[in-house]
Amino acid sequence: MHLTAKVKIYPTDEQLKVLWELSDKCCSLYNLALAERKDAWKLERKNIKYVDQQNKLPDLKKRNPEYKAVYSKTLQGVLKKLDADHRSFFALRKNGDLNARPPNFKNRKYFQTIPYNQSGFYQSGSVISFSHKINDTKLVFYIGKKFENIKQIEIYNDDPFHAKGDFYISVTYEVATPEYIDNGCYQTIDAGITKIVTCINLKGKFHEIKSPRPDKYWQPKMDKIKSRKDHCKKKSRKWVKLHGNYRIMERKKSNQLRDFQHKLSKKMVNNTKANTIIVGNLKVKNMAQSKKLKGKRKRAMNRSIQNQGYLSRFIEFLAYKAELIGKKVIKIDESYTSKTCYVCGKIHDMPLWKRNMECDCGNYIDRDRNSAINIMTNFLSQNALWTGYQKFSDNLRQTGLPTSIRFFEPYPQMT
Repeated sequence: MHLTAKVKIYPTDEQLKVLWELSDKCCSLYNLALAERKDAWKLERKNIKYVDQQNKLPDLKKRNPEYKAVYSKTLQGVLKKLDADHRSFFALRKNGDLNARPPNFKNRKYFQTIPYNQSGFYQSGSVISFSHKINDTKLVFYIGKKFENIKQIEIYNDDPFHAKGDFYISVTYEVATPEYIDNGCYQTIDAGITKIVTCINLKGKFHEIKSPRPDKYWQPKMDKIKSRKDHCKKKSRKWVKLHGNYRIMERKKSNQLRDFQHKLSKKMVNNTKANTIIVGNLKVKNMAQSKKLKGKRKRAMNRSIQNQGYLSRFIEFLAYKAELIGKKVIKIDESYTSKTCYVCGKIHDMPLWKRNMECDCGNYIDRDRNSAINIMTNFLSQNALWTGYQKFSDNLRQTGLPTSIRFFEPYPQMT
């Protein structure tokens, strides 16, 4: 399993000049390779692959000796980033995202991420050094601890425009994980806005956690500063000061959300007996583009979704933390789980403001709880876990919730 550690560094003025030189060369190579791809497609309708551009690097260095100052693996890493950007664009378009845009040229005013893939760096204890031939300045930084099985390292800035932010080293390394064993215990999670998670296990016991919403504290302050900033001349002294305060608040809000999600995901994984955790396959990007709402209602809904620190990011935290201790997170389709009555199967019209489902069969339940139950029954029936399904149904009946033996389509024939 690959993990990534983020370490803050403090380069000196001489090291900053070297980093900017490396960034400039990486940016130039990215733009050259992108121009080659665009011209090939425009003139010949031909797609250029990463291997083709990588094989041309020796000739490029002969024609442009300034690229020899950059470590060869770094140049290859830049080409891999361009190839990954193209692959991401084509994948989004293939999945029907018409708003996806192809990669664009990089501006040299922005600090370009500098990759080192498996070589070009040397780690001695808690200190790491990077190779370059710009000048005699050594790129040596303190990273706090020694990492084993390093796969890739990147140097980047969290606010790349003129490198106004802090510099970080991103270390990707490999760790061993225990083998996953299905112990017959399952837990399903429905992620939401008002309640970040609604869980249910085979015993029919619910566990709900309300969203902390630190954005409700920070957003009014940020909106006020943004309004004041809009009345100032751009790049003026007052504008720069207000913009700096806005970025500080934005960073604090983001850090609080990320910290909450890290702690919650670790606590949930460690405190459950289930080795298998089932979650709905969220499509948060589509959730934040509702065409039914307009004006303030649409803005409020989009802020509620995006200001949760991104629900999909919480699921990823949950997945890798579970894998570290030998557990597994399974994503399944959660379409209509909030709208379908788990007792009779009737599909209701459930707008987001409607938090409870009231069905003709007598079922009255919170929509998030209903969704969690549907996700559990979907998983059990589709994987032919009939004993677990019957146990789950009996436990729901014992907790006082109405139940009815009902399987979702498609399901295999019972033998």
